[in-house]
Amino acid sequence: MVINTNLQAQINSDNLATTQARLAKSLGRLSSGSKLTAPSDDAGGLAVSTRLDAQVKRTDAANNNVSSAVSFTQTQDGYLQSISKALDRMSELSMLAQDATKTDADRADYNAEFTQLSAYITTAGNKDFNGVSLFSANQLAVTIDSEGNTFTMNGIDLGVGAYTNATSSDISTTTAATTALANIKAAINQLSGDRARIGAYQTRLNYTSEQLTVSKENLTAATSQIEDVDVANESTEFAKQNVLMQSGTAMLAQANQLPQTVLKLLQ
Repeated sequence: MVINTNLQAQINSDNLATTQARLAKSLGRLSSGSKLTAPSDDAGGLAVSTRLDAQVKRTDAANNNVSSAVSFTQTQDGYLQSISKALDRMSELSMLAQDATKTDADRADYNAEFTQLSAYITTAGNKDFNGVSLFSANQLAVTIDSEGNTFTMNGIDLGVGAYTNATSSDISTTTAATTALANIKAAINQLSGDRARIGAYQTRLNYTSEQLTVSKENLTAATSQIEDVDVANESTEFAKQNVLMQSGTAMLAQANQLPQTVLKLLQ
């Protein structure tokens, strides 16, 4: 029996330090909800989860961009619906102005309304959405994924000839009314095509938004598998290490008492 070196106490002290480290790690995981409380917990998993987290955020941002583009097209179509009603009324006025039983004074009254509707359409062409022109020939590149890929929406331009010919017409005479009617019919055809194109863009954008939402969910699930702690399993581990900590402390106390038996030999 030796007293200078208490080997049992040293072994128990090492075991207790290991248990304490495991208990601290388990406590950290439970309190943070993450399995990766330090890079050393899973270096490879940390690298993967970091990239996945960044991709989730980019996907979310891309979905926001798509939502903004949907709002843009909805605003466009809102104006075009009103313009469609204005063109319908203008075509009606053009027909009324061709009535042989109407006088020039009657046609002047029709033309006053016709002119105001034309001015409304021209004014609508200058509207914008958050500083971006709603009706111009400029194309818009809409982000569709987390890698920054885009698809192009062609502009809806109210300055093309089909529209300007209609808005620059008048119905002050029967001859002018006949020409105006032809121009307005061409404008209505142009508008129907423009609205159909907007509808096609909206369909694609809605599908893209759904796909981005699913992608975000899957990426988040993949990240969760790497980062998130299993509370049930970790609680069991915590209870285990807590018991080992208490028993190790008790055993270290017992090991520290062993050299006291030497005193009995000296009595």
